[in-house]
Amino acid sequence: MNFTTARPTETASDLLAKVLGPVPAVGLGGLALALSLAVQFAVRRYVAWTYWTAVVMVSVFGTMATDVLHVGLGVPYIVSTPLFLATLAAVFALWYAVERTLSIHSITTRSRELFYWAAVLATFALGTAAGDLTATAGLGYLGSAVLFAVAICVPALAHRFGTLAAVPAFCTAYVITRPLGASLADWMALGHTPGGLGFGLGPVTLTWTVAIACFVGYLAVSRKDTSYNK
Repeated sequence: MNFTTARPTETASDLLAKVLGPVPAVGLGGLALALSLAVQFAVRRYVAWTYWTAVVMVSVFGTMATDVLHVGLGVPYIVSTPLFLATLAAVFALWYAVERTLSIHSITTRSRELFYWAAVLATFALGTAAGDLTATAGLGYLGSAVLFAVAICVPALAHRFGTLAAVPAFCTAYVITRPLGASLADWMALGHTPGGLGFGLGPVTLTWTVAIACFVGYLAVSRKDTSYNK
């Protein structure tokens, strides 16, 4: 579902920055992130609403981190993308060095959960930067979405044919969901001049937020995802 959350969080971050301004938006996003993670760490079992709220807040703040670097500090995407990639690689390396596993099914301790959320935050920051980099490099939003849609098939096929183990295949696909979703969100929301459909930040954010809420509600009631509990 990370692919689904990537779409509204991209537009939600842009919408908050537009309405409130970059600094207040980052402050609000950071507060929401801290509160959602505090609740997530306080619960002793998997709760769909708690977990997915934390995912959304992490994704919004990760998107804001990239936007602040680019818009506020003038850091180009060609710099921030490898920076976030190195950060994510460092998180995975440290996680494996300490825990000897990256499997999400093994997240049963506080330290592993901390590593997991650090990886999620770095993933969303990287995805935003990578998606914007390819879009502004000439591919456009739709072209970027197609690129990442093809890219996400690579680990899936590699695992299917036995050349890539399950954990690295999952981690690779998980990372790619972010720029894929972000590229689609920008393509749907932004105007025709930059190559978008022009539906607007508000309508796209609202539509996908409702879709996420419905899906999480379904998971909470059906408990279809309980086999992946932490």
